[in-house]
Amino acid sequence: MQISNEGILTQLGYPVDEANLKQLELIEKNTSGFENIKKHIIALNDHLKPYGGYVTLSNTNPYLKIKVDSPSSSYSDIALAEIRKWADKYNVTLKEVKSQKTYYILGISS
Repeated sequence: MQISNEGILTQLGYPVDEANLKQLELIEKNTSGFENIKKHIIALNDHLKPYGGYVTLSNTNPYLKIKVDSPSSSYSDIALAEIRKWADKYNVTLKEVKSQKTYYILGISS
């Protein structure tokens, strides 16, 4: 299944405009193996929603980031466990932001 950049933006809740498309293109260039994991990123986003987690464009780094903003510690724990499981399954390298429930998706590990 092929997903266009417009489709990714739509699935992540962003308007499809020139600025967002350029930002996503930069993310794609900086994320190793992006083409191979983009459909899994969308699935992760959908899977995390009930637990207060989501995938978003980063405004500070050229990567997608995963955030968990659940007010419930049990939901937050579930979301964090799902993120780790997802990264292990697809061999994705994440960079954790210390003291936050946030991870940058750096790409597929070599």
